Amino acid sequence: MRNVLIMGAAGRDFHNFNTFMRGNREINVVAFTATQIPGIDDKKYPKELAGEDQYPDGIKIFPESEIENLIEELDVQDVYFSYSDLPYNYVMSKAASVNKAGANFIMLGPNDTMIKSNKPVVSVCAVRTGCGKSQTSRKVAKILQEMGYKVAAIRHPMPYGDLVKQKVQRYASLEDLKKNECTIEEMEEYEPHIVNDIIVYAGVDYEAILRKAEKEADIILWDGGNNDFPFIRSDLEIVVVDPFRAGHEISYYPGEVNFRRADVIVINKIDTADLENILKIRENIRKYNPEAVVIDAASPVFVDKPDEIRGKRVLVVEDGPTLTHGGMKVGAGVMAAFKYGAKELVDPRSCTTGEIAETFQKYPKIGMLLPAMGYDKQQIKDLEETINKVDCDTVIIGTPINLNRIININKPAVRVTYELDEIGDPTLEEVLNKKFAK
Repeated sequence: MRNVLIMGAAGRDFHNFNTFMRGNREINVVAFTATQIPGIDDKKYPKELAGEDQYPDGIKIFPESEIENLIEELDVQDVYFSYSDLPYNYVMSKAASVNKAGANFIMLGPNDTMIKSNKPVVSVCAVRTGCGKSQTSRKVAKILQEMGYKVAAIRHPMPYGDLVKQKVQRYASLEDLKKNECTIEEMEEYEPHIVNDIIVYAGVDYEAILRKAEKEADIILWDGGNNDFPFIRSDLEIVVVDPFRAGHEISYYPGEVNFRRADVIVINKIDTADLENILKIRENIRKYNPEAVVIDAASPVFVDKPDEIRGKRVLVVEDGPTLTHGGMKVGAGVMAAFKYGAKELVDPRSCTTGEIAETFQKYPKIGMLLPAMGYDKQQIKDLEETINKVDCDTVIIGTPINLNRIININKPAVRVTYELDEIGDPTLEEVLNKKFAK
């Protein structure tokens, strides 16, 4: 029996354990380490999910910063790297740290971690966080509905609370978001599907999640997160790339895995990106995945009250992970500010409070935009306090959900929405009809 440690961030790590290690008597998982997600590194992976006979006390989760000491103290032979949206130099730096301590550095691939469904599966993934995957997923779901199929979306995990309670979660109404005490990050992904009559499944144990979803759906939609590859074996893999970050499709893990595996590649934001970057992506497609169907697309923005932007000093609040993990400098909120003639973007950094201030310390390149961080109640409270302290005329909400429903904003606020708009041929509708026509 080999002693194993799993490096993760509360998602892929738990899935790799469930599919490859749980019940495997040749492997003894002595610990998880965690990074990126606040508060996750003082918990346990519970015995109820780990297997009470093999792990009667559950499996402890430690901060990743302790990994070299843990390898020595727990006599670890193998370390499995299990989180995503990372540049290659970061990944190999972690490999060097693990090897320095004497352990093997291992990355599991699709064959050992993908679950087989008894229903057709379409996956929508991306090469980076913030490429426009969510609006692509919504477009795919809508097309499949119009084709006469009942669709269930299975979302990449975001289990930051009670893991036992979150083993299998089903969301069919906005009330379910409140009942399950969803974070802002979860609501941003679930709510747009729910309002379009798409049932969403998520949680921790994706074998159990898939079997539940199969009972009420004709087609499964895997709605990926970060730039991770799917947990479920797909009949059609759609991958979104971003010409604002041209070259990242072949320099980030595991985004390049998605890029090379894709049946369909959507080049998004093509209306606002530089031609040089678009051509760079096309050349990489030709070089690394020439068989993929390529779809050109834009993500036009829409604002409910444009008069509240024109000539005003505005605070722009953008999707949190897009600014932090994704490293984006411009989001839907900024595009709306430019489009509708804002006088000035107001810098929120002097007004940040609590965990929002800590986010800027951890990700100093965010700049003048405010990330809508909400992994827990304290972060949501700090976000509200930060917004209300900023001296501005209008708040531009560039997040996928309406923050006015979650927090109380003490000044005028406008909502930015965005949808995928294909340019020319082929289109997603043509591709899906060819693959899944009844």
